[in-house]
Amino acid sequence: MDRRDFLKAVAVVGAAITIKPSEAMHILTQRTPATAGGTVDMVAVMGGEPAAMFQRGIEELGGMGLFIKEGQRVVVKPNIGWDKKPELAGNTNPELVGEIIRQCFAAGAKEVAVFDHTCDECRKTYKTSGIEDAARAAGATVVHADQESFYRPVSLPQGKRLKETKVHQAILDCDAWINVPILKHHGGANLSISMKNYMGIVWDRPYFHSHDLQQCIADVCTFSKKPVLNVVDAYRLLKTNGPQGRTASDAVLTKGLFLSRDIVAVDTAAARFFNQVREMPLERVGHLANGEALQLGTMSLDALNVKRVKM
Repeated sequence: MDRRDFLKAVAVVGAAITIKPSEAMHILTQRTPATAGGTVDMVAVMGGEPAAMFQRGIEELGGMGLFIKEGQRVVVKPNIGWDKKPELAGNTNPELVGEIIRQCFAAGAKEVAVFDHTCDECRKTYKTSGIEDAARAAGATVVHADQESFYRPVSLPQGKRLKETKVHQAILDCDAWINVPILKHHGGANLSISMKNYMGIVWDRPYFHSHDLQQCIADVCTFSKKPVLNVVDAYRLLKTNGPQGRTASDAVLTKGLFLSRDIVAVDTAAARFFNQVREMPLERVGHLANGEALQLGTMSLDALNVKRVKM
């Protein structure tokens, strides 16, 4: 099975889990691929629960110790944009966030902070999403991002449209941060994944929407402090009415997870995954090609060693 077939199988199986799990597992069992040796560039996991998929995915990638070191101050940055419950898939899955935090502490992190510059009122959003409770239960500090005083200016000399912005102090002051978006439809950017999740670390979000959104998304990702890891939550996929989701029927239970240092590659894989549920040609997600042009990563998945895991 090549990468495209695998990603298609993930989507088909994930969508089928809510209908005929026995048939879905039969298809998957017959088509489990072998993985080449060498350094793993990306891990794609399917068929499990959020915490278990991350446990397996980070193990296959080499362990959390490759990304988080003893004594580090860490930020875990989910998408917590909307005052929506987890089943609507507008925000990152709280179980996944909790497990990532636990893994950071297990790797020796001194402290872990969680935040997002929300679109809805942050206190309601943090609570309704389930992320505040999950983060605190795992030992993290939950910080707010709703005041401009929390942000400091940074320059983006590589940016084409966005040359400067203000970034949240939690990112600026941490030793390492992990980018944890949810894969979902987005009315403006067409898809919201890892690169789009950067908009939650900056203050002036409206600027992006009024100055070539697809280019500004790529530009902000040139910020010098890159995430040490991108973890794309595709446990539930918001296929329409994004970025919020209106009803549970807008979401599909797909049970997927993608992990990689390469932000363009992991978003390309996730976009292909989304494309099997709802047609979304990669050229419509312009920030992917823009990011590759800025040398932020590659869209050529065939050049990477991708580990595929079925649970």
